[in-house]
Amino acid sequence: MRYQIPLAAFPFVGFTAATAISSTNCSASAFQKIINANGTEARVQWATYVPEGGSLNPMNYTSASEYPTGLPESCAVQVNVASEGNSSYLVGVIFPYNWNGRMLSAAAGGGINWVDMGTGTHYGFAAVSSNLGHEGIDTAGTWALGRPEAVIDWGYRAWHGATTLAKLLISGRYGSGPAYSYFYGCSTGGRQSMKNMQVYPDDYDGIIAGAPAWWTTHQQLYNLKQTTYQAPANSSHTIPEEMFSVLAAEVLRQCDPQDGLVDNIISNPEGCVFNPSTLACNSTSAPNTCLTTNQLNTLYKIYNDWVDTNQTFVYSHLFYGSESSWLEGNIGLGEESTISQQYWFLRDLMGLGDSFVWQDLDFSTVVLADHLNPGNATAGQYDISEFEKRGGKFIHYHGLSDSYVSPGASTFYYDQAKSAVQANGVDDVDDFYRLFLIPGMEHCYNTPTDMNAPWYIAGADQASTINTSTWSVPGYRDAKHDVVLAMMAWVENGTAPDSIVATVWKNTTNAQEVLRQRPVCHYPYQAKYTGKGDPDEAENWESLLRCKSRWTATCDLLQVCTIIVSGISISKGILTPVSYEPLITPKTMQSS
Repeated sequence: MRYQIPLAAFPFVGFTAATAISSTNCSASAFQKIINANGTEARVQWATYVPEGGSLNPMNYTSASEYPTGLPESCAVQVNVASEGNSSYLVGVIFPYNWNGRMLSAAAGGGINWVDMGTGTHYGFAAVSSNLGHEGIDTAGTWALGRPEAVIDWGYRAWHGATTLAKLLISGRYGSGPAYSYFYGCSTGGRQSMKNMQVYPDDYDGIIAGAPAWWTTHQQLYNLKQTTYQAPANSSHTIPEEMFSVLAAEVLRQCDPQDGLVDNIISNPEGCVFNPSTLACNSTSAPNTCLTTNQLNTLYKIYNDWVDTNQTFVYSHLFYGSESSWLEGNIGLGEESTISQQYWFLRDLMGLGDSFVWQDLDFSTVVLADHLNPGNATAGQYDISEFEKRGGKFIHYHGLSDSYVSPGASTFYYDQAKSAVQANGVDDVDDFYRLFLIPGMEHCYNTPTDMNAPWYIAGADQASTINTSTWSVPGYRDAKHDVVLAMMAWVENGTAPDSIVATVWKNTTNAQEVLRQRPVCHYPYQAKYTGKGDPDEAENWESLLRCKSRWTATCDLLQVCTIIVSGISISKGILTPVSYEPLITPKTMQSS
């Protein structure tokens, strides 16, 4: 039997199952009639009835892992919408027969996100997504060549059009529009939801953005810059593949105890004082068990912000605890195949062409990217007070072990937004915007195997990591554990989430036996173990202010270093007991 969310907590509004529409009305002509009556330039491509427990395998989907299964009885439709110039985009909507009176949009990543739409229908949402004007992943940037209007659609415009069309179809289908509208996405999908909130604050009541790649111009250039730290491959400064696991283990060994509990999870990487000299090679070191001076300097670059001309901050560093995914991520081994994957934005969207190579990347490229801002895609508007004034709520979350989009980009945005909205009359940003930093979560989902940190909160892209019929948090379908239900409780009942309980299972593929649960507090707070009871149970944690101190290690020529936290000297000693060329002399090593 399908689990139903308690109606007392979230009463159905508008359409209910008692007035369910017959499956015979699930036809392309019926939806085209709704569109024509409104004068919208769009063509229904297909509509299909999905029986209870059925699957949806739309056109252009070839892998069984890419489409939703075990759906509630529904009607699905796909529409092609004419945009400006030679551009058009697809909009998909799934209409559950047992509608909860609400709409949920699932952000896209190079195609209609049917999987997350399917997840939404289990809650009862009319679920929406779009391909934003192209099929295939964004990083196959050839879709943008000679199509400037398609780039604008990708950047922000198509989502507003998809939202408007979806509300029209929902109203025509059910007899009334959605009482509440929500939007969730992760990574580039998180950027999409934030951009829509900034440009069209009236479109949605609640925005959920996970690990958002919001700073498009800087993010994409930083993705390329990271690959150059190791280049050319097999150089004296290239950290070898064998050292990534050694590095991850050493970071965990040093940083884990500093958060107050030895549990194989780094709960506050920014509060960790890490000593890389423990990995330094000496005369007795075996190959691939240590780092040379040149390799330590590469590590220094990875762990520090990209700061360029005139000390201009460009992008945040990677955090301690992200090392496990460096190999398959943007760090790699400096190989041309890794570097070439990051050319798409510069060559195709910025128009620099195939002649651009990684050696050309410098601060002038950043300035040019900001000037061009292809598609106006960067979601860099910090003053989101208009969204607050219309009663909107914004939940923003990020995994602290993310090596693809730095969590520092999220804390940077939060801090900037806090200042901007306060300057515009919003006294407390937490009244409508809350950021949750999830210890040990990688990019959007999952956790390093050596951590097994609780990460699952039913965010975008998460349910399908279990299977394509999963929804909410199996066994814990409530606003305490589920970020979607937490958003609904905030928007509809005024219950702001102080924390969300994250879950990890012993076997994620069946999600039956819980391994760990613990609360994730909203920034700048963090969960701290009370010292009593099982630390793997959420009730044994409390909320305390996160250590926001910034530390520096200043070293003299003898590598005698002073560790400074919040401006107070707390220790002084020899950082490098082995003999090798000074790593940071006379520079300042900073984690911020």
